[in-house]
This record gives sequence, structure tokens and C-alpha cells, in this order.
Amino acid sequence: MTFDPAAHLPDALLDRIRERAAGHDRDNTFPEADLAELADAGYLAVLVPAELGGAGLGLAEASVLQQRLAGASPATALAVNMHLVWTGVAKVLADRGVDALRFVQEGAAAGEVFAFGISEAGNDLVLFGSDTDAAPLPGGGYAFTGTKIFTSLAPVWTQLGLHGLDTTSPDAPKLVYAFVPRTEAVVTRDDWDTLGMRGTQSRTTELHGAVAPADRVVRRVDPGPNPDPIVFGIFSVFELLLASVYTGIARRALDLAVETAHARRSKKTGAAYSQDPDIRWRVADMALAYDALPPQLEALCRDVDDRADHGARWFSLLAGVKHRAVTTAKAVVDDAMLVAGGSSYFARAELGRLYRDVLAGLFHPSDPESAHSTVATAWLGPLES
Repeated sequence: MTFDPAAHLPDALLDRIRERAAGHDRDNTFPEADLAELADAGYLAVLVPAELGGAGLGLAEASVLQQRLAGASPATALAVNMHLVWTGVAKVLADRGVDALRFVQEGAAAGEVFAFGISEAGNDLVLFGSDTDAAPLPGGGYAFTGTKIFTSLAPVWTQLGLHGLDTTSPDAPKLVYAFVPRTEAVVTRDDWDTLGMRGTQSRTTELHGAVAPADRVVRRVDPGPNPDPIVFGIFSVFELLLASVYTGIARRALDLAVETAHARRSKKTGAAYSQDPDIRWRVADMALAYDALPPQLEALCRDVDDRADHGARWFSLLAGVKHRAVTTAKAVVDDAMLVAGGSSYFARAELGRLYRDVLAGLFHPSDPESAHSTVATAWLGPLES
């Protein structure tokens, strides 16, 4: 069956989301209407198997959809991304014979909203370590105490997927991956006042003994680089869907530049700016950069879907495509601003908003330093001690 993106994200829905985007950016509010419409359309379960109530799509199709959604509202796409990461991880694990996240798939189909609670201030180990304490409880559950940052979907999530460090069990230390519900043990700070991506409402989350019951404890793994499927699942889906959002931003900026070039006319010549050689070169340069991104994303997404074996190259390939998508998107938006002229500098302009939104990509893992370190190790080997 041919994949039709419009069947999952109709143009009319995207138009409504685009119309609301500026208001959420201006007012620093969460796009609740966007999420409600997406949920009604089944979007939160696109990666859930059909037999469990989802659309049964693969990561390659979800990537295309996220590019499309980001073109309407980058903040809405980035917020929803974090829910899709967990449903994507569930799919990656299930495809490899690990059914530990079936409850995520069933929950997403039933209307649960999953948030991503991995990032911690100053923790550059990311998936390989945690400053959050994971205290074992009788019966196999865990109580988590610590602070997570950049928790997208903060006002609306129902389950928070997170990790913490168990330092007291006989086999400690162990990194514990689990899910906690929203209770009084979870405090969400109202501290999201940022330059861009304001609609994500990625607020700081305080955990005060938040309990994950035993059936929501997904994996216990050794700290540090680890071949466990949970690590590959999170890293692969997170990087590829992030790259998809920023690729969507690049495409929207390119479309706006083309639209503006046709609409603006030179007082000097009377011709449209689309006839100006310098503008034509700049737009062509943007298109040359953008055109490389979708095929890369599709190839790597399909490799994850098809369980391709890139061995030790996987992490450098994934970090690399995320890095290229973000830096390319930023360069494309920069050029689009120049094509559009001074009107794009106003906060009310869509390009002005894209200019601010695209900056967030530099701060998501893998950041530029981490990406370069990962790729250098892949090609040159580890640093000598």
C-alpha cells in the first residue's frame, strides 16, 4: 500500500496548526488544541502496530510526517516528537524480540501521552549516566529523586519515561529505565521562557520519590556505553525524529523564501526578486543543502525499521544525520531571512519565528561537540589514555 502523508496529517489540519503557531509563540503557551486534534486523528499512535490500535507505520513514514508537521509548527512537532520517541523505542525493541514496552504501545493507542525525562543539567553522559537517584522498593519498583530538564509536553503528559542510577542494590551501580505517572511526587516548574520553541513548554521536572511500579521498570543496565537494545532504541529514534523536525523547518524556510522572492519586486528594475541573479543563487544554494537531508533520513530510518547491521558505525551515523539536519536547517533559515528582507526581522514574521526556533537544535543531544567526538572515534579510534 502506498504511504499517503495527507491521510495522517491532512492539509486542513496543518493549516489550523499553522494559524495557531504564532499565538502560542507570542503568549508562551502549550498548543493544547493542536495536541487534541492530532490525538483525534490517531497521530499519537502512528508507530503503534495496527493490531494494538495504531496505524502500524514505520520510522521512515513517521519521519516524513514529522517533517510535514514541523513545517506548520516546529514547536508542536518537537513537543509531539518526545511522545513519538517512546512509541518508536517500543517498536524498535519489539522488532528485535523485546516486548518490554508493550504497555507504551497500548497506552498510546488508549490516549496516554508519554514524555521524555532523560536530560539533566550538566550531565553530558546523557544515556550513559544519571544524577537522579533510583531507590529500589520492595516488589521490584523504584522511587526516583532528582531533577530533569527540557521535559517537553510538561502541562499534559500522563507518563514520564526516565532513567536514574541505582547505587544500593547488590549488583549496583545500575542505570534504571522506567516510567512514572504524574502524581504529587512530581513537581513541574513553570520556568519555560525561552527564545524559541516556546510552545513545547519543556519545563523543568522535580522528582521527589516518584514511584515506578515493578511493571513499569523497563531495563536495568550497566552505566557507560552499553549495547542494550534500550540504548540503541532511544538513541536511534531520538536522533532521527529530531533530525526530521529540523529538516521540516528547513523545507518551510525554503518555501517561504521562494514565495517571497516571487512576491517582492525591485524598485530599481521593476522585476520580481526571483529574477535577480544573486537571489536565484542564494535560493539555489538553500535548495542544494536541503535536498540532501530527506534521502539521508529515509535511508537511515529504513535501516532501523529493517534491522540493518551497521555495527559500531550506528552511533556516528545517527549523530551525524542529526548534526547535519540542524546545521543545514540553521543555514537555510539564515539565507531565507536575507531573501525575505527586513520584514522577516519582526517577531510577528513566520521566518523570524523559524529563526528563533531553529536555534534549539544545537542544544539537543548529540550537540556539536558530542557528534564530532562520536564520529572521530568511529573513524580514528578512541583517544589514547
